[in-house]
Amino acid sequence: MVKQEDRAPNRFFRHGSGSISALVFAAGAVALWSTNALVGKSLLASHPVSQVQFLQFSGAALVFAAIWLMNREDAPQRNAAPDAPAAWMGLAPIGVGIIGLVGTMVLQYLAFASVPVIEANLVAYTWPLMVAAAVIVLENPRRPILLGLAAVLGFVGVALVISGGRDQSWLRGDLVGYLAAFGSALCMAFYSVMVGRVAASPDRLLLPSSLFGVALTFLWSARDGVAWPSGTDLALGLYLGAGPMGLGYYFWSRALKLEGSGKVAVVAYLTPIASTLLLTLSGERMTMTAIAGAVLVIGSCLAVGMERSEAENHV
Repeated sequence: MVKQEDRAPNRFFRHGSGSISALVFAAGAVALWSTNALVGKSLLASHPVSQVQFLQFSGAALVFAAIWLMNREDAPQRNAAPDAPAAWMGLAPIGVGIIGLVGTMVLQYLAFASVPVIEANLVAYTWPLMVAAAVIVLENPRRPILLGLAAVLGFVGVALVISGGRDQSWLRGDLVGYLAAFGSALCMAFYSVMVGRVAASPDRLLLPSSLFGVALTFLWSARDGVAWPSGTDLALGLYLGAGPMGLGYYFWSRALKLEGSGKVAVVAYLTPIASTLLLTLSGERMTMTAIAGAVLVIGSCLAVGMERSEAENHV
């Protein structure tokens, strides 16, 4: 008979290994997502949104199809019973994928094309703050006031970045663009909360969603009737699909499957910071007000991270 103290280290090792894997996947997703706004900005300067999105969804569909084929060959068919609230209907997981992938990316790129990219990017990446708010409502955290205050400070930080991001102006451009960016954040927050709660694997969620996106953006771009890009622009468009959208979403989904929406969600706070830094290096300007806002966002990240870690250790 194995003693309890002999089993505990093995259980701790397995849990630690899963946590490390989740953080590695999350870090990979953040690294890819950080390049999204910069590459998207360069393409949108000379190509319409519909065309950029078609290339992006095409590249993502190729990645998801390759992952699905590899998983199909390597793993036997499993008849796992649904173990999550989102398995109410057969189409529910596909709905999660369409909202999370198609809704997030289409709205995000509509925002990129309508308002300054550095501002749209930061509004779109308020979704980790929305996840923190969802934790307060859904998971009964030990310190809801701390989480709520951290989320509020994070949103204040994003507002400061927007207000001080370009020439001391606030909400420059089309209001619809900012609403699209906020809608993108809502879609991604929904996906991050729900993906760990559906029984379907990430590739089975994302492949149908990307194919839906390919069909939608093909019709959209055909209606616009523009010349197709070639050379570098074609490669960059496919990179946006294979990298930030394809592997980025797959890595993020794997991380959430391993760890839930707790610790790894905190890593997502690094995305607006890293992507804003890249945009700044490319010529976008930030003021001291924007820098102060970034500090607030990082501070809220640390507060949420400490609360989640303590809660998990307590359990």
